[in-house]
Amino acid sequence: MHLAFALFADSANLSQEGKLNILGVFDAVQVAQFPSVHPRAHLVMRLKGTRTDAGTHSVGFAWVDPHGEELWNSTGQLEIGAPPAVVNEIDMPLIAPMDLPLNMPGVFTMTIRIDGERQGELRLHARDVSTPLPGGALVS
Repeated sequence: MHLAFALFADSANLSQEGKLNILGVFDAVQVAQFPSVHPRAHLVMRLKGTRTDAGTHSVGFAWVDPHGEELWNSTGQLEIGAPPAVVNEIDMPLIAPMDLPLNMPGVFTMTIRIDGERQGELRLHARDVSTPLPGGALVS
């Protein structure tokens, strides 16, 4: 099993037909003051595998601040059922709503592990609202 993609979004869900709907993809936030929390971000991932990946897998996350300090981590179990006999590839969307603590400006990293192996990382840039954006513009 491997990670096909991961991103942060304002919201995500699965339709009745199994379609993954994603709204408000972002990789940067403007913060009025630090420390702060970005509430209810959705970590959206798509896992891919083959029929041999059916069974129980662990999925772990670690949230690390710009200085390399781990602010939190979490591990859970994912049960993947065997696909029908004619299907060889497993496509598993995963949506994890979470609050993201931001203790300082800079680049935060979400590390993603599947079955204990690092599969990827996602970065989030946190800026103070008074910090100039590229090109010298200020956001107010």
